[in-house]
Amino acid sequence: MAYRNYHTATTSDLYTVAFYNIENLFDTEDDPFTLDNDFLPDSEKKWTLERYKKKIFKIGTAISNIGFQQSGRAPVLVGLAEVENLKVVEDLIASKHLVNKNYGIVHYDSPDERGIDVALIYQKRNFEVLRQEAVPLHVEGYEGEKDYTRDILWVTGLLNGEKINILVNHWPSRRDGAHLTEYKRIAAAEKNREIIERIKSQEGEDTKIIIMGDFNDDPANNSVKKHLVKHDFYNPMEKLLTRTQGSLSYRGAWNLFDQIIFSHSFHKYKTKTHSFSSAKVFDDDFLKIYRGRYKGTPFRTYTGRRYRGGYSDHFPVYLTLKLN
Repeated sequence: MAYRNYHTATTSDLYTVAFYNIENLFDTEDDPFTLDNDFLPDSEKKWTLERYKKKIFKIGTAISNIGFQQSGRAPVLVGLAEVENLKVVEDLIASKHLVNKNYGIVHYDSPDERGIDVALIYQKRNFEVLRQEAVPLHVEGYEGEKDYTRDILWVTGLLNGEKINILVNHWPSRRDGAHLTEYKRIAAAEKNREIIERIKSQEGEDTKIIIMGDFNDDPANNSVKKHLVKHDFYNPMEKLLTRTQGSLSYRGAWNLFDQIIFSHSFHKYKTKTHSFSSAKVFDDDFLKIYRGRYKGTPFRTYTGRRYRGGYSDHFPVYLTLKLN
């Protein structure tokens, strides 16, 4: 399920940029300032240290395999959604299949009521962080009250020596209905556009920008198609969503809320720069339920309060970039 540019590249020229909503990676300790009570050893979900370690191991295994078939290496950049704090990301990059990748972390605590944040991990040998910022997203509830949601993580750095800006997102959910909550995701799209204009004013129109995240909307929805992806960006994920494939499944239907979008400057092939090669959903069989009614959908950690012991309720998505 890939969209590709049909130019050839050797494995050593290819680098993977990924995004993964890892479904409630909470530690087992109570944070008195957030609503994390479901993820404690004595909760109804019985979120024990053993289960936590098992999930850390599984997510680390999954990340180490994203894009490996194309590039022969683990992803150089991975945006993460639904991490509780810095500690769980530190535990993740110290897990068996990631510990030798020398990942660094960019993370900020966000005002989300449940305490879930976004983060970026990066291979230090390939990426150098120049600046980082958590950009607040201000949206209101139906009665004018402040809706506490995740910040947008803005990271500027050098990928193999080339300057790139990355925006990591986790937009407001559809929990109260897709139509009723659409305005919140439109606000998130418009906040991303504000950041994009700031970047362009400082670095020029041809600067390279990657927007990634769980948008809680599909590529064809208004927030993404009309408010985020303008003439200066390209969304390869638009070609990946079908009736039988996506990054998550809900009530028998596939969605592709997880997306990586990039500026058109990645279509320009110049020496010592990165250009777009392909985009995929990473849905290898080991990440799927293998039998029964939900066969082929993401093998998740919980279904409601029932522990399943899987990876996540989302598949990762990724881009392959060619270093010219």
